[in-house]
Amino acid sequence: MHLNRDVVIIGAGVTGLTAATRLRAAGLSVVVLEARDRVGGRLWTDHVEGQLFELGGQWVSPDQTALLETLDELGLATYSRYRDGENLYFGADGATHRYTGDIFPASAETQAELERLIALLDTLVAEIDPAEPWAHPRAAEFDHVSFRQWLGQQTSDDEAIANIALFVADAMLTKPAHSFSLLQALYIAASAGSYSNLVDADFILDKRVVSGLQQVPLLLAEALGDDVLLDTPATSIRWTEDGVTVSAGDGITVEARYAIVAVPPNLHSRLEYVPALPPLRQQLQQHQSLGLVIKVHATYETPFWRADGLSGTAFSPYQLVHEAYDNSNFGEARGTLVGFVSDEKADALLRLTPQERKERILASLAAYYGPTALNPAVYYESDWASEYWTQGAYAASFDLGGLTRYGALQLEPVGPIRFGSSDVAAEGYQHVDGGIRVGRRMAAEILEQQPSIQHTQGATA
Repeated sequence: MHLNRDVVIIGAGVTGLTAATRLRAAGLSVVVLEARDRVGGRLWTDHVEGQLFELGGQWVSPDQTALLETLDELGLATYSRYRDGENLYFGADGATHRYTGDIFPASAETQAELERLIALLDTLVAEIDPAEPWAHPRAAEFDHVSFRQWLGQQTSDDEAIANIALFVADAMLTKPAHSFSLLQALYIAASAGSYSNLVDADFILDKRVVSGLQQVPLLLAEALGDDVLLDTPATSIRWTEDGVTVSAGDGITVEARYAIVAVPPNLHSRLEYVPALPPLRQQLQQHQSLGLVIKVHATYETPFWRADGLSGTAFSPYQLVHEAYDNSNFGEARGTLVGFVSDEKADALLRLTPQERKERILASLAAYYGPTALNPAVYYESDWASEYWTQGAYAASFDLGGLTRYGALQLEPVGPIRFGSSDVAAEGYQHVDGGIRVGRRMAAEILEQQPSIQHTQGATA
C-alpha cells in the first residue's frame, strides 16, 4: 500500500501522537507508523493476574504544565499518591530508620553536608538553561568531570555522596554516577526546576492518573483513527531536501514532505537512511545511551504498611531496591508497592534466574517494610531493557563530554527529517511532559513552513 501525506511520523508515543494531533488540527495530513501492537511507547498500563499495573511512566508533578493541560483536554482525572505517615531510610549502619521531611536521617555532620550540597547544586542549576545547557560559560568544564568525581571534590562524607548521587544516578538517569557528567546532572535538575525538586518525592511524584497514564496516548490515537498504523515498523527513510519516502512493514510506503522520528535516540540507527545521515549525526548516536532499571510491582491483599504508620516511601543507596513507594491504585482495597533497581545493581540481577531475582528483590523490600513484604499476592518486574522497541530506561543521556559536543546538534533537522522524544526535552526531560513539549515544538517548526506545503491525502493499493 502506498500512502501520500504531508507528514509521516515514526513512533506512537506521546511525542509522535502530540505532533500528529497538532499538525492535523492545523489542516495537514499525517500518518503515524508504530512498530508495536499498541500505542504509548514507554507508557504502558496493563493487567497482570488481574491486577492493574503501570508498567512504564506514571507520575504527574505540579510543574508539568504541558501534561496537565493535556490531561484537562482529554478529561482525565488524577489522584494524589499516598504519602501519610513516616518514610523509611536504610542507613549505612545497616538499620532501617523512620523519618519525616526531605533529608534522610543521619548524623548531624552528614545532614549538614546534605543540606550544603543541595544548596550548592541548586545554585549551579539556577544558572543552567535546560534548553541549551551546553551554552553555560563553564559547560565544557562541567561536562568533562563525572558527577561522582565532582561530589568527591566537594565533600569527604561518603554517606552524603551516596545519597546525593542517588537522586540523579539511581533514580533518574539509572546509570552509575561515574558514567555521566556534572553537566548532565545539572541539566536533568534544571529540567525539573531545581535540584531540590528532585529530592522532594512529594513534588516530583505528586499525582497519578485514574486508570493509568497510558490513557493519554490511547485517547490521542483514538482521535487520529485510521491515521495510526500499528504493527508497522518503519525500516528506511529515503530523503531529499524536497521530501521523504518511508518504507515500513507489510509493504507500506509513505511519501511525505516531512518526517518526524519520534522514538528514543538509541533506536534511530534501526532505520536505514538513504542518503546516510551526516557524519556528526551518526557520531551523536554513538555517544548517547539509555540507562537500565527494573521496575518492581508487588501487590498485597491490604496496604499493611499504612497500619504501621508508614507512608510507603523508602530510600537507600545501600539497598538493592534504592527507592520504593505506595503505588496503590485509585479505589482499590489492595495495596501495591513499587520499587526500582537500577544501573549496576540491575546488571547483577539480570544475571540471575527469575526466581533468584524475585527472592532478592523481595528481601530488599522486607528490609524496609518487614517480613510481610516477602509474600505478595501478585508480583511483576517491568524490564524495559528487554523491550525490543525500547531497550532501556528512562531516557538517553550522553557519555562524558557528549552533551557539549553534540547536545545542540540533536535538536537540528536533517533535511526534511526531525528527531525528537522526551530524551531531548528542555523542561520535562525524560518525562511524559517533556515528550508532549517536544511533540508540540516539532509540529510548530513544520507549521512554520506550512505555506510551502501542498497538502496531500490519499492511498493507493
